[in-house]
Parts: sequence; C-alpha cells; structure tokens
Amino acid sequence: MEAWFQQTGHGVRFDWGPVGAERLVAGGVHCLVVVDVLSFTTAVGVAVEAGTRVFPYRWRDETAAPYAASLKADLAVGRRMASPSSPWTLSPAALRRAPYTPRLVLPSPNGSTVAAAAGDAPVVAACLRNASAVGRWLISQGYGGPDRPVGVVAAGERRPDGSLRPALEDLLGAGAVLAALRKASATDRPPALSPEASAAAATYTATADVPAALAACASGLELASGGFPEDVAVASELDASAVVPLLSEGSFTAAAN
Repeated sequence: MEAWFQQTGHGVRFDWGPVGAERLVAGGVHCLVVVDVLSFTTAVGVAVEAGTRVFPYRWRDETAAPYAASLKADLAVGRRMASPSSPWTLSPAALRRAPYTPRLVLPSPNGSTVAAAAGDAPVVAACLRNASAVGRWLISQGYGGPDRPVGVVAAGERRPDGSLRPALEDLLGAGAVLAALRKASATDRPPALSPEASAAAATYTATADVPAALAACASGLELASGGFPEDVAVASELDASAVVPLLSEGSFTAAAN
C-alpha cells in the first residue's frame, strides 16, 4: 500500500470509512478515533456515560441476538422496533430514556465497521459531545507525535450500492476532535496534522453554527423527517461530555484520565 495514502510522516492523520481506517492502521497509527455522529459514537458516549459497557457489532442480523446472549448483554434494536421489553436502540435520545443496562450490544454498519478495522490499535469513540475531552485525552496519553501517531476516521454512510457517502456531520465531528487535539497540546510545537487532518479541522472551526449545520445537513434532515429530531439535538450538544469511550476487550468503557 502506497505510503502517501497512509499519510506517514504526520503525527495526526484523517481519512474516511473502513478502507481509510485500514490504510491508517497499516501506516502505523497507534490509536484510532472513530467518528459516527449520527448516531453510533454519540450513542456509545451516552450509554458509557450511564455506566453501560457497549459491545459494537457490525450488523443487526440473525447472528446479533446469539452474540448478545453469549455476552449476557441486551441487544439494541432498530429505532422503530423499540418496545418496553427492548427499549435500547441506536438512538441517543432513546438510550437516555431507557433503563440502565450493564451490557449492551450496539449494531452499526458504519461506526462499528470502522472500529473493527483497527486491529490491535486502541479505538476511541468520538463525537461532537466529547470532542474536546478526546483531544485532551489523546495528548495526555502521548498520541499525536511522530512516535505515536493517531488517526481520526469519519465513518460516513453506506449508499444502497455499498459505496461510501461522506457525511457532513462526521466531517464536523472529526474536525472538532482534530482542532481540540491541536489546542490541547501544551508545547509551543503543536502536533503535525496532515493536510487532510488540517482541512477537516478547518471545516469545523469555520462553521459558525455547528448545531444548525447538523440540523440542516442531509443526515439531520433524514432523521428529523423520520421522527427522530431529538437524536440530532443530542448529537449537537457541543462538548457536553467529559467521557472518553475506549474500546478494550471487545467493549467500550470510560477511559481513565
């Protein structure tokens, strides 16, 4: 694989989707940050804040229920399938209302697939709600330098034909993390962002009203028209959370500061 696609030589890198994650991991990143604002990583953050251990899963198919049973975990169902007996879904707003569960399997074809592409590298779930906390945590752990590069991956969405649709909300979420990482550096030489990472950070900082952009973008309009505007509102809570969900032994839990 060509080194230029891996953005080698830069301490902070940015790419899109599972293939982008694979490229960055092959290029030697020491930590992968997954951003799927609407709604996987926002949902992970809300659940982990409540003390739930979240197990990512790629698909809500016939294998998901046996997998959850093997973990003695509850299984998140589709947004429209929520019921009193199965109130946990990919909806962050629904997760806030749902009763506490200690273990939850959360299927997602986008964010979970990116996380799975990380291999043995640590994986952090980031969104607009915890972007600054993630940036500070990465710096505190020594990530972002030439010896410990970090990759930030915007999940995007799958089109019906399987191709990637770059999603504005994920670009903004990734940009928020990248801007926060650069700001959190206490040195007079901030981390060296690749041109791709710098452009993502600039998109976020140049967006005057991020919540308005989230509500007006294609994914936000899709959720609102489907009856889930609360999910967009929750995802728009900029820096409302100090929790950094870290994937360890197959599940996301709060990273130690």
